[in-house]
Amino acid sequence: MRRALFLAIIGLGGAAILISLGVWQVQRLNWKEGVIADIESRILADPVALPANPDPARDAYLPVRATGTLGQAQLHVLVSQKEVGAGYRVISPLTLEDGRIILADLGFVVSSNKETLKTAGPADLTGNLQWPQEVDGFTPDPDLTANIWFARDVPAMARALGTDPVLLVTRVGSMPDKTVRPLPVETARIPNDHLQYAITWFSLAAIWLAMSFFFMRRRRSPTPKV
Repeated sequence: MRRALFLAIIGLGGAAILISLGVWQVQRLNWKEGVIADIESRILADPVALPANPDPARDAYLPVRATGTLGQAQLHVLVSQKEVGAGYRVISPLTLEDGRIILADLGFVVSSNKETLKTAGPADLTGNLQWPQEVDGFTPDPDLTANIWFARDVPAMARALGTDPVLLVTRVGSMPDKTVRPLPVETARIPNDHLQYAITWFSLAAIWLAMSFFFMRRRRSPTPKV
C-alpha cells in the first residue's frame, strides 16, 4: 500500500511539474507574440526624421528617412544568405544634411563584389534604427587588416568610422552602388521557440503519467504461481 502511494505521489508530482513548465512556456509564447507584434507595428510605421538624440531603448526599430552623403569608407560584416551563400553587410558613414554622421547599413553584397563597391555619393535612405545585440563572448575580434567584422558592434563601428553610435538599417532607398541589396529589419530573425518547448513539456508529462500508470498496474498484478 505504501509503495503504491509512493508511486502515485511520484507520478502525479512529476506530471504536475512538467505540466507547469508547459503552461509557463505557453505564457512565454503569448508574451513573445505580443513583443513581436509591437516590433512589427513600429517597423512598418511611417518614417520620420532622425531624432536629435536617438535613444537605444526608446527609438529601437524607429522608421527613419535620412538624406545625405555616403562616405568612401566601408566596414564589411560577414553574413550568410540562404539563397546565395556567404557575403557581407556593408556599413558606411552617412553625413546628414544637418552635419551629423551616422552609420548606414546599406545591405548585402556577395563576396566577389565587396572589393569593387563604390558606395560614396548622395543617398536617400529609408530604414529603421537598430542597436543589434550580436556580440557575445564567442564573437571573434574584427580582422581590421582584411576589413572583416563578425558582428554589428555599433559602438566599435562608430569609433572606427568616426560617427555617432547610431545605425540606420536600410529598407529602401537610392544609393550609388546598385549591387548592394538591402537587408531590412525583420521580426523573422527574432527567436520564438516557446511553442515547441511547450509541446515538449506536455509530451513529457503524458509519457511520465503513462509510465507511472504502467508501474502501478504492474505492481497490482498478482505474481503468477509456479
